[in-house]
Amino acid sequence: MNIYFPPSIQKFEPKRMVFSTWVDHMAFGYDLVECIRPKVVVELGTYNGLSFFTFCQSMKENDVEGMCYAVDTWEGDSHTGGYDTSIIDDVRAHAREHYRGITYLLQMYFNDAVQHFEDETIDLLHIDGLHTYEAVKEDFETWFPKVSPGGIVLFHDIEARMKDYGVWKFWGELQASHETFTFLHGFGLGVLRKAGGQRETLQLLELLFHSRPGEQQKLRQLYVHASHYMDTRRKARRLDAQLNNQAQPKGGQGKLPAAKT
Repeated sequence: MNIYFPPSIQKFEPKRMVFSTWVDHMAFGYDLVECIRPKVVVELGTYNGLSFFTFCQSMKENDVEGMCYAVDTWEGDSHTGGYDTSIIDDVRAHAREHYRGITYLLQMYFNDAVQHFEDETIDLLHIDGLHTYEAVKEDFETWFPKVSPGGIVLFHDIEARMKDYGVWKFWGELQASHETFTFLHGFGLGVLRKAGGQRETLQLLELLFHSRPGEQQKLRQLYVHASHYMDTRRKARRLDAQLNNQAQPKGGQGKLPAAKT
């Protein structure tokens, strides 16, 4: 495998950390945006925004000129259960604080939002709504014409085989007719490249779609390690902060003496 040193490992410090099974794929999401430099990103199913704000952070930190659209009712569904307005209020506040001017939150059904996008204009589409076979199939078939030639479509939870989840089944069908790559860790992430467009020699895309099976397996392992590395780093920093707080004098007055060297 050619030497590939992901930007996420070099500099990614997530500004948004909330509970989500997408946490296993944050490094890849950050790197994918840095690689393809999308002008338009659309996410179907945002909930508390972990994946969406990963894309946004990469856009901002890597000077990618474009817009990010989050589409969700923020009311919940049969898999997540219902929830109150505190979720979207928190997402709105984070978007205003960190990504004003590059984010739009479209609080509506996916089939209503699709009319706001011209055909072949979306460079990165993330499908993460209701996870039944019928729902994900409808989302893909409705939105795929909006994806630009050579654009990328992500499918979350392709390895989740519980309840009435059917993303795994639909993903298997897509693999027979599209250029795809599969991440197996976490709950799985499918990466599909739409045919057409001018092929650019971008290292990450080459590894995803045009490398040998052995190199592809090494790429999977790399992002498993990246996920573990980021998790370990977050835990270490939380522990360090706790220890520093415990070491502070009561009342918060004064400073700790400098360590002798």
